[in-house]
Amino acid sequence: MVTGDDFGFSRGVNRAIVEAHTRGVLTSASLMVTGAAWEDAVALARAHPRLGVGLHLVLISGRAVLAPAEIPHLVDSSGFFRESPTRAGLVYQLNPAARIELRREIRAQLERFRRTEIPLDHVDGHLHLHVHPVVVGVLAELATEFRIPVVRFPSEDLRVSLRLDRTAIAKKLLFSTIFGLLRRHGAKRLRASGVAVADRVYGLHRTGRVSEGYLARLAPGIGEGWTEIYCHPASPEPDEPINGPPGAGARELSALVSPLVRGAFGSAGLILTTLRGRTAGR
Repeated sequence: MVTGDDFGFSRGVNRAIVEAHTRGVLTSASLMVTGAAWEDAVALARAHPRLGVGLHLVLISGRAVLAPAEIPHLVDSSGFFRESPTRAGLVYQLNPAARIELRREIRAQLERFRRTEIPLDHVDGHLHLHVHPVVVGVLAELATEFRIPVVRFPSEDLRVSLRLDRTAIAKKLLFSTIFGLLRRHGAKRLRASGVAVADRVYGLHRTGRVSEGYLARLAPGIGEGWTEIYCHPASPEPDEPINGPPGAGARELSALVSPLVRGAFGSAGLILTTLRGRTAGR
C-alpha cells in the first residue's frame, strides 16, 4: 500500500495525489478535513473510487473543525492548533480540560469525514500526533462507532532503512525507539478494539526525501507481510503554500509515477492495494 498524505491541503497536493494514483503506484490518500482544499479533494475522491481515502487527523499545525470557543485549550483565537509537537503532546497528556476538548475535536473530524459518504479506509495523523497515547485511547473508544479499520503506526525495519540511507543515524535510532514504544502501547489497545495495524510502515526516516532511487531500492527489502509506504506528493501552484521542503513534493510525485519504481515493485512481487482492502482480505 502506498499512501499520499495531506490530501486537501491544497489543490496542488490534490492534483499530485490523483496523478500518482492514476499513473503510478499510489493506492491511498489521507484527507485533511480542515485543509484549505478539502472539498476539492472530496470531489476528486468521488471521481476516483478506487483510491482508498482515510482521515488525516489534524491536531497540530493546522485548523480545527470546532470553533475556538469550544476548544480553547487546544487552539488560538483563529482556530489553529499549536505548532510544537512536544508542547501539544504535553498539554494533551497533562491537562484534563484539554483531553476532554481533544475527544470532541477528534469526533468532529471523524463526523465531517463520515458526512462525505466516502468509505473510511484508515486513520493517521498530521506529524504523527495520532500515536499519542491520549489520542490512541480516543480512537479506540470511537473505533466501533466510526468503523475505523486501520490506524497507522510508523514501524520501519531499521536495518533496511540504514542500508538505504546512512545519514542522521542517531536521529533514526531515536525515532525508532520512541515510535517503537508508542506502537507497542497503541497497537495493543487498538487491536483490542478491532482496529488493524500494518506490519511495517515506511516513510518516517525519509519524510520530504522519498525519491525514485529510494523506492526502487526499498522494494526488494520489504519482503512478506503487510506494508505501507507513505509520502507527500505535490504540484504546488504559485499562490499556494507548500507542505514540505521546496521541490520535495514534485520529486516525490516523479518517484511515484516512475516506470523504474513500478518495475521494482513488480519484480519484488508486491501487491498494491488499499489499507481497507487489505484488512477485508485477511
